[in-house]
Amino acid sequence: MAYVVTDVCIKCKYTDCVAVCPVDCFYEGENMLVIHPDECIDCGACEPECPTTAIFAEDEVPNRAFIEVNAFFSGHKPVNEVNFTGWPDDLVKRVKDRYPGGYSDWGPIYRGLWDALPNAEAEAERKDKFSELSVEPGTHSW
Repeated sequence: MAYVVTDVCIKCKYTDCVAVCPVDCFYEGENMLVIHPDECIDCGACEPECPTTAIFAEDEVPNRAFIEVNAFFSGHKPVNEVNFTGWPDDLVKRVKDRYPGGYSDWGPIYRGLWDALPNAEAEAERKDKFSELSVEPGTHSW
């Protein structure tokens, strides 16, 4: 079992969780982080560090679609194996257009601590941000 980042992270992208991860299993998108399910060792160090409560144990994820979001954007699954149930239609289209038959190009983000996105505090309080997930990679990935 792995930990999963959910939609609360969208447009926040705090990196407190990345700073404590002993195995560097986080991957960075333009406006969200995800966890690679095979690289996560289920240590739980990241969950209490997230200032927005965006990280959950896989069996406690409130929106199960984010298990697939994490699996795809971390490069664990190719687009043709993703179960898009529960994903907003516009996001599915953007994913399929950008990654036809392939893998996400989000890269791993390592144990640094970077500033959150502008307006992260306000964004953390917003609900229903799933359709605002960017499919573009982040800027700190190596």
